[in-house]
Amino acid sequence: MTKETLKIVFLGTPEFAVGPLSALVEGGYNVAAVVTMPDKQAGRGHKLLESDVKKYAVSRGLPVLQPRNLKDEGFVQQLREIDADLFVVIAFRMLPEVVWSMPRLGTFNLHASLLPRYRGAAPINWAIINGDKTTGVTTFFLKHEIDTGDIIEQQSLEIGDEENVGSLYERLMHLGTGMVLRTVDAIIAGDGRVPTQPQPEGEFVPAPKIFTETCRIDWTRPREQVRNLIRGLSPYPAAHTPFANAAGEVSMLKVFEGAAYDGADASGLQPGDIVTGKHLLAVMCADGLLELKDVQLRGKKRMAASAFLLGYKPAERIPEGE
Repeated sequence: MTKETLKIVFLGTPEFAVGPLSALVEGGYNVAAVVTMPDKQAGRGHKLLESDVKKYAVSRGLPVLQPRNLKDEGFVQQLREIDADLFVVIAFRMLPEVVWSMPRLGTFNLHASLLPRYRGAAPINWAIINGDKTTGVTTFFLKHEIDTGDIIEQQSLEIGDEENVGSLYERLMHLGTGMVLRTVDAIIAGDGRVPTQPQPEGEFVPAPKIFTETCRIDWTRPREQVRNLIRGLSPYPAAHTPFANAAGEVSMLKVFEGAAYDGADASGLQPGDIVTGKHLLAVMCADGLLELKDVQLRGKKRMAASAFLLGYKPAERIPEGE
């Protein structure tokens, strides 16, 4: 068995999956088909948006399957007819057993955490939100319970103290690309047999999908927790807070960068109180002031807080109940 004869079906959707898919294709591996999410309507014109994986696959002339229902018999039959040896899954939906059990050499997943540390849809975000100093990537074979299969390989990296999810995403994608190639090569070298180890027993940390409410800043939390939330959601989808000007007009403010600020007397301040200076925009948290350094008011451009203050006079407190 060689990389030219091992038939692969690749399943993935976002940019994170494009790096490994590209490496497989450019490396001469036999990617027989790509499975990705259906196109989505977006914007006022309801324009159809294609996934990053689909865009790449189409550019390389690869067959693309976009099932709405992964148990649909027509889709399952299409996979059977491809008769792939191996499925590779990266940042895709939860697969039914009828799909992941199909290839003779199994189905492996690249997961952006050191399993079992984070299981769920958003491990990169939650590693930063929770203040972790280390994360990594794991390849593992799929089984019934999500993100619980036997580990093939793991590799760790340090999370920078100022790093946000955007930069960590890029570094993990690069790390994961190499791991996917090594995992496929190990399967080829072992003629389908590859050493694995069960995931360690113990509690895991959930990494659920990020929703709008996840992104709302709670100023009653310690400022390091608030700073980590901002880092873990920057640049997208971005942490946000209701914000009012001196006239009492309320809008939503996205915050892309924050830093502890001890250059002002915080005694007597309550969580949510706003402190401003010539170039300073800071909000009181449970245990100190957090400087907001990079912000975007709804409907406006993203800018440094110092530039934002040139045309905006904030109220004295974050509005409540908005």
